Amino acid sequence: MPLDLPSAFQPSARPSPKPAHFVTSTHSIQSILSPVAQDMLEVDAAIRRNLSSEVQLINAISAYIISAGGKRLRPALLLLTAKVHGYTGPHHHTLAAVVELIHTATLLHDDVVDESALRRGRKTSNAAFGNAASVLAGDFLYSRAFQMMVTADNLRILQILADATNVIAEGEVLQLLNLHDPEVSVERYLKVIGYKTAALFEASARIGAVLAGCGKELEDNAAAYGRTIGTAFQLIDDALDYSGKPGEMGKNVGDDLREGKPTLPLIVAMQRCAAPERKLIEDAIRSGHAEEMPQILRIVDQTRALDLVYATAQAELSKARGFVDALKPGPEREALINLCAYSLDRSA
Repeated sequence: MPLDLPSAFQPSARPSPKPAHFVTSTHSIQSILSPVAQDMLEVDAAIRRNLSSEVQLINAISAYIISAGGKRLRPALLLLTAKVHGYTGPHHHTLAAVVELIHTATLLHDDVVDESALRRGRKTSNAAFGNAASVLAGDFLYSRAFQMMVTADNLRILQILADATNVIAEGEVLQLLNLHDPEVSVERYLKVIGYKTAALFEASARIGAVLAGCGKELEDNAAAYGRTIGTAFQLIDDALDYSGKPGEMGKNVGDDLREGKPTLPLIVAMQRCAAPERKLIEDAIRSGHAEEMPQILRIVDQTRALDLVYATAQAELSKARGFVDALKPGPEREALINLCAYSLDRSA
């Protein structure tokens, strides 16, 4: 499904005022996910149990990864959609652990490709253990995830996870093709985030509905919620790379530029700024050098590029909120609503 960009997204459009958030998040992620708090403990236990190996280096990297923490949004989304549709069976904890392992495997491979040194406020696995060990550990996580998912004995769920994993891999390659290319279009950028990020959010939500056996209409509704909130989540991630605080984000401001990634804030800024400023950004994307970061941050601010990124994310989250309306009232539905606000208002 194509993303609906705000009508202001035109090269000649005047900068729009900063959008008022459609709802302000007053809750921490922990309080939002409280309806599945006990389930999340079971998921963490499943992750620890299944990361055990006779190979000590795998155990060391696994322990390092687990201790880094993380929001665990994808497994939480699976749990919430399963419970909101009435699921009471035995497979949701294992499958929630599976989607987290798949996500973590992508991060391990991402950090090697991007040559990243910092994630969640500390050294990346590749910085701590080396590129080769991190790539192979990521392969281990993928293979262990597939060992775990077959225990559900559900061919439909296997298909969803296999398809999502394949799409994520395609997204990684698409992003590689976009690196250091200032000519990347909005469409190419959106395709990458749809493949790399939104696909696993969508799969997580869909699996919850499939587990509950709630029928195609509600399954598709859950998947659409996951896709839209996943898209918005990545849009905000990319905005924070030009506006966040390193201490809160757990990474450095401007990492995307250093990695040569032309994300939406820069695409918008280049469409709205004068030719000399556009050339400055283009040269920085091509080189991956961040010496001009102060000037680029100024251009992003002056063109109000981040306002449009937030407006685009808000449009997606408004759609996500609409997908929740059909669900029965209860704590899980409330959590899905609050996740929309959290995704927009978060600082990390």
